[in-house]
Formats: sequence, C-alpha cells, structure tokens
Amino acid sequence: MQTDLAEPYKFGPLDRYTFRERLIIRFTGLFAYVMLKLVGMTLRYQVTNPEFEEEIVSAGKQPIYTFWHDRMLAGTYFFRDRGIIVLSSQSFDSEFTARCIQRFGFGIVKGSSTRGAVQGLVGLIRAMKKGAPAGFTVDGPKGPRYVAKSGPILLAKKTGNPVLPFVVECRSFWRVRNWDRLQIPMPFSRSNIIFSKPIYVDMNAKDEDLEQKRSELQNALDEAVVQGEKWRDDHSN
Repeated sequence: MQTDLAEPYKFGPLDRYTFRERLIIRFTGLFAYVMLKLVGMTLRYQVTNPEFEEEIVSAGKQPIYTFWHDRMLAGTYFFRDRGIIVLSSQSFDSEFTARCIQRFGFGIVKGSSTRGAVQGLVGLIRAMKKGAPAGFTVDGPKGPRYVAKSGPILLAKKTGNPVLPFVVECRSFWRVRNWDRLQIPMPFSRSNIIFSKPIYVDMNAKDEDLEQKRSELQNALDEAVVQGEKWRDDHSN
C-alpha cells in the first residue's frame, strides 16, 4: 500500500512483466505522452462555471474531479501538473497509460472497480488526507459507458472533500471504436471545461443516501454532456 505522498508520482515496478512487455510499456507510455503534449499545446481551452472549483479551494478542501472516461485525453492536458491522484486499474494496458499521465504530473494508485477496489480507495483516502486532489473516470475502466459508479461518492464520504463533476467538450475530435468511443482531440480544437455544482457527502451518510448522491452525480454529468454538445453545435460554424 502506498503511504508516502511522493510514491504515487513514481513509475511503478514492472517485475511481473516479460522483457518484451516492459519495452512495450516504456515505449508506448513515452510515445503517448509526446503525442498528447504536442496536440495539447495547440488546444484552446475555456472554462464554464469556474466558480465551482474556486468555491472548493477557498473552503480549504480538495476537489474530487469526476468525469467520463471518453474525455480523458483533453482533460489530462488541461489538468496537468496539479498533483491530482487518479485510480488506475491493474491491467497490462493501464501500465503505459499510468506512465503517460505521470509525466503530466499526476499520481497513481492501483485499484479498480473490478480488481483491487478496496486497496485503490484506501490509497486515494490516504493521499487526500495528505492534501492531494483526486480524479475519477467514473465509468472506467471498462464501462458501462456513461454510467456513474459510486467510487467518488465513497471517497467524498471518507474524506469530507466534495465531488466536482465536469465534462470536457472539444469542438473537433476523432473517435476510437472501443467500449467508451474515446475522443481524440484534433489539433487546434477549441475545448470547453464545463464544471457542475460540487457534491458534498455527509460522513454519516447511509447506503440510501450514497445512492442518492450517486444519482445526483449521474444527472450532473448527463446535463453537462448536453450543455457541452449545445456549445459545440453553437460554435460549429
């Protein structure tokens, strides 16, 4: 278990992989970083509802940034170098993804909704209690697409920090034909970071209260997607 706050920002060991797999992880992680940085440098960001993020910081708390998995590329570049700790699965593919985003200043704790969920949540709790913000691709690592899971709600209950839902809407992007239809922003695209109202969770919340908060998170992200699509349509000409 990671207890040192510096530990999540270090590349994880690759001892369990073959020599060929280690080469693939290292090369792919570096290549993805370089490509995303080159594209990210050309993106033109604007922020909708920045006061929601400012409200959290002004209160002396850390945001639990929560968003859909398909928007993670443009989001990774925008939120770079903030020390945000994110949950990463324990799969082979996650290793080079982790190395890519660590180069952008993110920290990693291992765990997912399918493997190591408790370990990952405990790692995030410890990191937040030491002052780090957290990030969740709330429908990851493998879906269902656009269905919010309860991870960030549980983290909010345990830490007292609020969930901050947001959507990244790019004006121009390509889609990958995978489970989440990953968006790859086109160079020089306009991008809108749309924050929703923070969601606070009482530390004594019962199961039914947590489900209500999860539903609130689902609705907030759904509404932000609609808002983002309208913004894209309005700026399509």
